[in-house]
Amino acid sequence: MHFVKAKGILSPQNGMNLYRGCTHGCIYCDSRSACYRMDHAFEDIEVKENALTLLEDALRRKRKPCVIGTGAMSDPYIPLETSLQYTRNALLLIERYGFGVALQTKSARVLRDLDILRRINEKTKAVVQMTLTTADEELCRIIEPNVSTTKERVEALKLLHENGIPTIVWLCPILPFLNDTPENIRGVLEMCVDAGVKGVICFGMGLTLREGNREYFYRKCEEHFPVLKERYIHRFGQRYEIVSPRQEELMTLFHAVCRQHGLMHRNEEIFAYLHQWEEKPEYEQLTFF
Repeated sequence: MHFVKAKGILSPQNGMNLYRGCTHGCIYCDSRSACYRMDHAFEDIEVKENALTLLEDALRRKRKPCVIGTGAMSDPYIPLETSLQYTRNALLLIERYGFGVALQTKSARVLRDLDILRRINEKTKAVVQMTLTTADEELCRIIEPNVSTTKERVEALKLLHENGIPTIVWLCPILPFLNDTPENIRGVLEMCVDAGVKGVICFGMGLTLREGNREYFYRKCEEHFPVLKERYIHRFGQRYEIVSPRQEELMTLFHAVCRQHGLMHRNEEIFAYLHQWEEKPEYEQLTFF
């Protein structure tokens, strides 16, 4: 871990990353890619020491309320968050200034902040997005070794739903020849239904590999799946987009199961929902009087 002073915290789309780097160890992580120009080891977490000051200043200056996003490049609930509590304090600022939040994580640690999320959601909208890749716990521990398992994430989703917090699942990535099976897709979607998830984001059945994350992915393949690297190189070469040979079949299944259970499954619809500002009628009435 090391600290830096950031120049800004909110993107033009109102997204933020309080940390840079990750210790989850997911073998497929695109954030390792060289194009992001990270000048330190990926596991050496960069902490933006002035992030909360910058965030408060940005929120104070905003003329219109909106939904603040976090977690796109670095999980807001990495282990360091337990002691540093940057994410929790950022949520407190978001609550204080009357904004909504849409956060993305792979960790059940999000439940620590359920109290704040509930209060935000009573006034506007607090959405938790959780990544799920496999219904197989054993495979999960290999491809996502240092993070909450699928079962733990699903239990977190259930508890969030029980507390009125809307949830979205990211079904990605799907790794060809590992978890690109109808059984896995159906299994993950059944978990989503059981957990009361509002919608599922899916960009297709596959993953992306480019300089930085490709080398790490292949190194882990050699460690855990000895023949997989050669199979990928033979089939996909140096392509950026690695698409499962079962893409059409699995996407048809994905949309069919989502329609059957009333889950949002069109990415554009879900992203519109995530960014749309909402104010609860009862809060509007209290504010008016």
